[in-house]
Amino acid sequence: MVEYTLNRSKRKTLGIYIKDGGVEVRAPLKCPKFEIENFLKTKEAWITEKLHKSKKQVEMKKAFTLDYGNKILFRGAEYPIVERECTRIGFNGECFYCPPNLSHEHIKDICIKIYRNLAKNYITERVAVYAGQMGVTPAAVKINSATTRWGSCSSRKNLNFSWRLIMASDDVIDYVSVHELAHLLEMNHSNRFWAIVEKTLPDYQERQLELRKLRRKLNTEDWN
Repeated sequence: MVEYTLNRSKRKTLGIYIKDGGVEVRAPLKCPKFEIENFLKTKEAWITEKLHKSKKQVEMKKAFTLDYGNKILFRGAEYPIVERECTRIGFNGECFYCPPNLSHEHIKDICIKIYRNLAKNYITERVAVYAGQMGVTPAAVKINSATTRWGSCSSRKNLNFSWRLIMASDDVIDYVSVHELAHLLEMNHSNRFWAIVEKTLPDYQERQLELRKLRRKLNTEDWN
């Protein structure tokens, strides 16, 4: 029997979640243990496959470092990290540049600062373009450090985007922007919501697939 952590709640069904090389089972409050273990046995092949992938991701994350000469994503294209004899940091359209003789962690921190600035400028611009097309007005556009959500819309009509989104291609950034703007009209994921998204971006499902590819890539990189 595979090792697992058990979390009980008021849910009605059993669920298996693979994360960080471990197995979590979420079960109803009164679900018998034998029923949980029988359920695990029926999913044994699936669990083994997913565990292997998850453990590989964990290993790749641990090995992830950034150094001068490495290439990182910006709006779907790769650009090198370059050392320059200066005190300023930034992105000039050809490279991410920073002072020399920095540690791997310091280089990563600098790249994240640059990413945040780039995300704020570009994503705010794209949101404004589509807000005009869709006839909606967000209260604010903010950039955060979310790791599980690309974007979110609050009840106060604030749109929040992870700085990591700036690594995506322009088409994908536009999709997430439209997705969150659509929540200003429908605060759910109903058929009406998806009709709004599709009206603005008829190919939104293709863009979703691209976003999933980026998610898989970032699952192997430690940007925290």
